[in-house]
Amino acid sequence: MSELRIGVVGRGRLGTALADALRKAGRDVAGPAGRGEAPSADAIVLCVPDAEIPAAAAVVADAAPFVGHTSGATGLAALERTHPDGRFGLHPLQTFTGSPGDSERFNGCRCAVGGTSADALDAALGIARSLGMEPFELSDEQRPAYHAAASIASNFLVALEAAAEEVAAGAGLDPVEARAALAPLVRATVDNWATLGPERALTGPVARGDELTVAAQREAVRATAPQLEALFDVMVERARALAAAREGAPA
Repeated sequence: MSELRIGVVGRGRLGTALADALRKAGRDVAGPAGRGEAPSADAIVLCVPDAEIPAAAAVVADAAPFVGHTSGATGLAALERTHPDGRFGLHPLQTFTGSPGDSERFNGCRCAVGGTSADALDAALGIARSLGMEPFELSDEQRPAYHAAASIASNFLVALEAAAEEVAAGAGLDPVEARAALAPLVRATVDNWATLGPERALTGPVARGDELTVAAQREAVRATAPQLEALFDVMVERARALAAAREGAPA
């Protein structure tokens, strides 16, 4: 499987990074091809939005014995109509922003894979491992929960930090200043979470039961960014649940 010629469809962030990384890894690559094009290959990877997977699969229906997609949430059944055999999934658990260093992001990250046959799964495993990723098999039934977890961990974190920027305006910090001030705290917090787990990584007024400070923070949010008040309340409750779990954990 390491000798398969890989075709990449999709010239977006992931398709561009994937084709570049595969070439750097010494793989024989065709693409990235534009949507509506069918590269000549043994295994074709569709790097297109989830809603476009069936249409992209139809275009490459007779182009390769193995066809896969890079969706984390969509099952392999999306390819069944045009590819009854040889379907695979390949979802790098990583974020891509279109920056020049994106092709280096694959190395060391986990990668969800699946296949409708042993050979199709081997094709996905071979692609993942050739890029230095650590693959793990995922069933179609597990995909929605897996992808929701990834979105919470990555996309929602960005949304939460954007909310912090808005509240920091009340302290006189513009968004650039807020990011510079908060980024070291965010990095240390993520490292603590990864190393210690959420209960032990939790610090701050909720963790120490300082309800007067929590109330003062809530008033500041209401005054500075009232649209974030409900979000603040939800996150306080989640933090209280973590604090309670820590208190109830055995020493």
